[in-house]
Amino acid sequence: MILTKMQAAGNDFLLVNGLENHLNVEEKRKLAKNLCRRRLSFGADGMIFLEASKDYAFTMDFYNADGSSGEMCGNGARCLARFAYDLGLVGEEMIFDTAAGPIEARRIEEGTYALSMQLPSVYWEMEVELGSSLYSGAYLELGDPGVPHFCLEVDEKPQRDPLRELAKGLRYHHAFPKGSNINFYHLGEKVHVLTFERGVEDFTLACGSGVTSVAYYLYQKGCFEDIIELLVPGGELRVEVLGKNPLRELHLIGPVERVYQAEYLANRVST
Repeated sequence: MILTKMQAAGNDFLLVNGLENHLNVEEKRKLAKNLCRRRLSFGADGMIFLEASKDYAFTMDFYNADGSSGEMCGNGARCLARFAYDLGLVGEEMIFDTAAGPIEARRIEEGTYALSMQLPSVYWEMEVELGSSLYSGAYLELGDPGVPHFCLEVDEKPQRDPLRELAKGLRYHHAFPKGSNINFYHLGEKVHVLTFERGVEDFTLACGSGVTSVAYYLYQKGCFEDIIELLVPGGELRVEVLGKNPLRELHLIGPVERVYQAEYLANRVST
C-alpha cells in the first residue's frame, strides 16, 4: 500500500488511493489508529482514503488519529484535492463528496489550494458553565451532519499549556450534543487561533474547519466583511466570504505540501 504524507499549515495526514486499495471500515479504523501514532509509526492528525463516488469526482473517507470517523476536515480536504490532482484524477477545479456533504475545491497554484466550506447547519451564540466560570462564545456545526466547533475568545495569543485543562473540560461538555472541537482565538491585527481537536484529543498546529468557524463567528459579530487572515501555530490561513445577507460561501485558502511517499508493507516500511 502506498502512503502519501501531506500537511496543510502543519495539519498533517496520511492519504491512500482507495481505488487501488480496497479496505473495509474496520480495516481503515485500525490502520488510522496504528499509523497515525506519533513516534511509534508514521504519525499524523488523521488518515484519508480517496474512494469512488457515483455523483462526484471521488469521495473523502476521513478517520481521526484515534480511528474514529470524521464528518469532514478542511485542511484534510485541501490535501485530498492536491492528492487527486497529482494522481491525474481531476483538473484544477473539482467537486467531491464527504460525510458532511459535497464540497468544491480548486488549485490556485502548486502549493496553494482553496476549498468552499459547508455553511453551518447549527449556529448558537451561547454561554457554557464550567466549574464556577461562564464562557461566552459560539457553537457551530459546519455541514450537515456537521463538524462541531466551539469558538471562545481569549485575552492574548492562545498558548497550549495554560489552556489545556479548559480545553479538555469543554471538549466533552454536556452543552454540546456530540462533543466539540474547541477553538481559542485572539483578535489583534490578525486573528490567532489554537484548536483542540476531537479525535486527536490534543491541540494541533492547524484546523481548517476550526479557523472557518472562528471566521464565521467574527463575521456574524461584524468584526470583518470579506477577507480574514488567521494565524495558527503551523502557519497562516485565509477565509473569504462571498455574498452578504445571506452569506453564500466560505472559502478556506492556504498551503498544501507533499511531505513524502512510502510503501507500507504490513509491519515493515519501505520509503
